[in-house]
Amino acid sequence: MTARPPERRESDAISPKDRFITVYGRNPVLEALSDPGLHVDKVLLSDSARGPHVSEIVAAARRSSTPLQRVSAERVKKIAGNGKQDQGVCADVVAPAMQPLDAALAGGLSGPVLVLDGITTPANVGMILRTGTGAGFAGIVVPRRGVASIDPLVVKASAGVAFRAPILKCATADDAVESLRHNGFHVVGLDADAESSLYEARMPVNTAYVLGGETAGLSPAVADLVDTWVSIPMATGVESLNVSAAAAVVCFEVVRRSLE
Repeated sequence: MTARPPERRESDAISPKDRFITVYGRNPVLEALSDPGLHVDKVLLSDSARGPHVSEIVAAARRSSTPLQRVSAERVKKIAGNGKQDQGVCADVVAPAMQPLDAALAGGLSGPVLVLDGITTPANVGMILRTGTGAGFAGIVVPRRGVASIDPLVVKASAGVAFRAPILKCATADDAVESLRHNGFHVVGLDADAESSLYEARMPVNTAYVLGGETAGLSPAVADLVDTWVSIPMATGVESLNVSAAAAVVCFEVVRRSLE
């Protein structure tokens, strides 16, 4: 019996945030404008922003031929999504490897994929982006809901790799897992109590490794879709690893297998 494809929801429509990473704050914006390896689509500057940092941002935008718009402070807050730390400026930085998950699947996505489910600590998201990219994973699914948004804290934790990471966007983690399963991906979940070891379980190349939140683990909707549960064996009574550390173990175990 052929599985019915997941229903497309209104929230799955392509968003501008599927093309850009929005950074806010004077130093992060200035750093993005000054990096020759990045393309900044536009800068939004509050019409009330003043001072030497503002002059530097205006000059940097001019040097890089980046469009700069003076807008209300409220608009900057809305776009940045962080009114307490935006400092009156934000910028849309083009992320060339970021795309909607649906588009990647339509283009023949193949290889190991990470799916983030309920990971809300920016430092963990940033480190996972760095690890997954460094390990050569085909994609890292970062849902728009339930996971920390890709902001300057995530970019900093990734050491800038977030701008170039193969980020795949979707509405929620369970939407992502449903779509991946429908397209032939095997779904693996991590559980400290699972009987199968990560090092021994048989997993195909096209596998989606789902990483759960820092305290709650996988959400029930995602857990119901897992094909195989595996554990990372721990010694001397250590219960489990931080999610970003677990992601590193998973990623480089997959790399090790590919070299055999």
